[in-house]
Amino acid sequence: MQYLPIPLANAMLAGVLFQFGLSIFESAQSELALVMLMLAIYLVGKRYAPRYAILLVLAGGVIMAWAQGLMTINQLEWQIAQPVFTMPSFSLSALISVGIPLFIVTMASQNMPGIATIRAAGYEPPLSPLITWTGLTTLVLAPFGAYALNLAAITAAICMSEDAHPDKKRRYTAAVAAGFFYLLTGLLAGSVALLLASFPKELVLALAGLALLSTIGNSLSTALQEQSHREAALITFLVTASGMTLFSVGSAFWGLIAGYVAWRVFKA
Repeated sequence: MQYLPIPLANAMLAGVLFQFGLSIFESAQSELALVMLMLAIYLVGKRYAPRYAILLVLAGGVIMAWAQGLMTINQLEWQIAQPVFTMPSFSLSALISVGIPLFIVTMASQNMPGIATIRAAGYEPPLSPLITWTGLTTLVLAPFGAYALNLAAITAAICMSEDAHPDKKRRYTAAVAAGFFYLLTGLLAGSVALLLASFPKELVLALAGLALLSTIGNSLSTALQEQSHREAALITFLVTASGMTLFSVGSAFWGLIAGYVAWRVFKA
């Protein structure tokens, strides 16, 4: 990742998020009124209150879905989740068939894009401690079910976007807020899952796409800005956006590989 050009990292991020952008308009095929209202609120919110645009979109979408009878919250109950310890037991077959593939997928499809996202946003944290601490935390929390902690690229993209804060040095507040709400969600995991299940899928997909719209645009702009990297960045974007999976490894990894090879060929 230290040798990866920034345009390729941005192209990979744009490719990862591309499907979320498409989901806005794919959702309009089944719930046109709901999605168009959410889009209208987003445009007006970005014009007059950009920091609160997505919250306004969420509120407007929920009200519209409720008015249309698309919400089903009859079985919703608020309960505190209880962690259940599971005694680890060694299994060679599970290590080979589950553990190693999960490790590879986590490193290639989450940690690599996560690091690329951080670098694409202009930050240069020490990479080794990031991977080390997520690994050690996973080791401690695995018996409670948290067995794949990673540098989540999508959350990172939201927290490090300009919408989080105009000042790069103040965007850590978005990460702190995200951490707080993750803890709250974990404490109410079952209830939150039922709440999200009560929302129409079109609302969730449109909300996610609109939340990432600015990040997609900024990433594409940065990726294609330099003429010397443009074709390699475009290859990275297309391979990543394709969603292809080879050897159980997702398209983000292969997008970076294809783009890097193309960049080296054009550079030679």
